[in-house]
Amino acid sequence: MTVFHCAGCGAALTGDLLALPFVPEVDDPDRGRDPDTGRARSTVPCGYYAIDPDPWGAPWVPVGESRRDVGGTGRELLRTDTGITESAGRRNSVVVHPDDVLPRLEPFTLGANWRGCCGPTGAHGPNLACVCGSRLAAWAADCLGPNELHLDPVRVHARDQGGQAGGR
Repeated sequence: MTVFHCAGCGAALTGDLLALPFVPEVDDPDRGRDPDTGRARSTVPCGYYAIDPDPWGAPWVPVGESRRDVGGTGRELLRTDTGITESAGRRNSVVVHPDDVLPRLEPFTLGANWRGCCGPTGAHGPNLACVCGSRLAAWAADCLGPNELHLDPVRVHARDQGGQAGGR
């Protein structure tokens, strides 16, 4: 079991979580959607985490010709500043269920980083901060995108249940 902590102040950001071998596939982003909020079910189940080896979130870079016809996965972020781009964000972000982290983080709303009709899109950089002020997570939960929360791999660290650093 692993607990994630703020690298700035050491505050625990999660309870004990079990590792998944990969980020689960999104088979049908509309299955299990909350009828009241419009949010999709979380990509990662409660009590678990997964490491996303792919870039995620801002910044965005132009896509080459060979990548323009790539099909959707159900995990694409809603971006109003459309263009044919792909994420150049951090690799190896820690994907957790929002309910495992949200009670311990504060919304950080500045400019476009919380934009969305029903919730944050996660496309414009970190939108959640530790109580110490470290902007360390991006939550995507708008009705037209995934529902997943990514912890910045540089701004958090993991400790296993025995207190050893590492765990990712």
